[in-house]
Amino acid sequence: MTDKKEKKSIINIIWISLVFSSIFIALFTGKMEALTNASFESVKTAVTLAIGLVGAMALWLGLVRVAEDAGLMTVIARRLKPVMSRLFPDVPPEHPAMSAMIMNMSANIMGLGNAATPLGIKAMQELDKLNPCKGTATNAMCLFLAINTSSVTILPLGVIAVRSAAGAGDPGGILLPSFLATAISTITAIIAATFLARIDKKYSNKKYFNIKTTENSQEDAGDPSDDCKVIEPARPTGWKRMLVPVFIGIFILALGLEILRQINGNGGSVSFLTSITHWLIPFIIGILVAWGVSRDVHIYESLCEGAKEGFNVALKIIPFLVAILVAIGMFRASGALDILTSILSPVTKIIGMPPETLPMAIVRPLSGSGAFGVMSDLVAREPDSLSAFIASIMQGSTETTFYVLAIYFGAIQITRIRHAVLAALIADGAGILAAVFLGNIFFRG
Repeated sequence: MTDKKEKKSIINIIWISLVFSSIFIALFTGKMEALTNASFESVKTAVTLAIGLVGAMALWLGLVRVAEDAGLMTVIARRLKPVMSRLFPDVPPEHPAMSAMIMNMSANIMGLGNAATPLGIKAMQELDKLNPCKGTATNAMCLFLAINTSSVTILPLGVIAVRSAAGAGDPGGILLPSFLATAISTITAIIAATFLARIDKKYSNKKYFNIKTTENSQEDAGDPSDDCKVIEPARPTGWKRMLVPVFIGIFILALGLEILRQINGNGGSVSFLTSITHWLIPFIIGILVAWGVSRDVHIYESLCEGAKEGFNVALKIIPFLVAILVAIGMFRASGALDILTSILSPVTKIIGMPPETLPMAIVRPLSGSGAFGVMSDLVAREPDSLSAFIASIMQGSTETTFYVLAIYFGAIQITRIRHAVLAALIADGAGILAAVFLGNIFFRG
């Protein structure tokens, strides 16, 4: 039975506010034509993004299926059981959701965005199997999303590449401050999500998630024993025992030779760092395949079975992406962003934020491409300036919150997001402030 007095979702309030403020401001700024064009362009962008995700999701969800069938997910979950059990007490320690979340976080840490998104969607799908109230985000989902939007990043390679191409004196100088900023943001996300879950007593009560609240939830929940089924990894025999170690050894040897080539060719450490993703992705794919072969998994069949989810997930995401991107596109086109920037300028001066970086701070949670454009423009104009340095840290240490929310929750049809967006935005704010503070400390003019 639905509670008639149920409060409106915070994302509903945000969406309405963005649309109404955009229309109202456009009325007085003379940008109604731009507003109209932005609404149609945003629809195209949303569909293009969703279609573009199909291939990546098919590949990585297929590889995750290989890892599941080979028992690798169980091994990963057991190794990190102490930490993950504390963060996600409502999720069984060896449930597939645990290992999927770990793999997603690992991909984010290494800056592998294309791999992280499908893995994050897979984690959300597994978490939804434990959700007796379909359509409502659980505490674990809210915490996972908050961590995802603030995930610690060791290698912000895209940003380093932009700085290197623009001729910055120290392109890799953002590595340490970016890592520290994301660490602060992630810790803040965990604290905020945990605190907000405790405030929301109705949903933070464990009993709420251990009962079947409706007939639909009973049907969707299925047999709990199926959800918690653990695939034990088989022990490799014969030559297969050496397959994974040999692959790792050969890869490390080739990597060492590549480092020598970079040094002899005067490519430098930056050139190597910016190309490291070209090594990481094949390495991960190779390890998963080698592990599967060593455990007698039928790789091709398993991969294709997992890849079937990609297309269906992309279709589910489209409505959520359209809604979010249209509101954001209208907000930017109306001139509301410029007005907000001018209002907040006096505050930014107090905290040491260069005025040029304020649009970056505002756009970052709303639009990944928009924030990347702002950062690239600042770096191109003055690659060795404080504003370019701080903007680079912001880009490398924060995530596009509303895009991640639309993708992850859209994949499992979550409409009542509870405190997820608030926790994520609090983490974004902490990350941005940390980027300003650390940027001023580490900057070498």
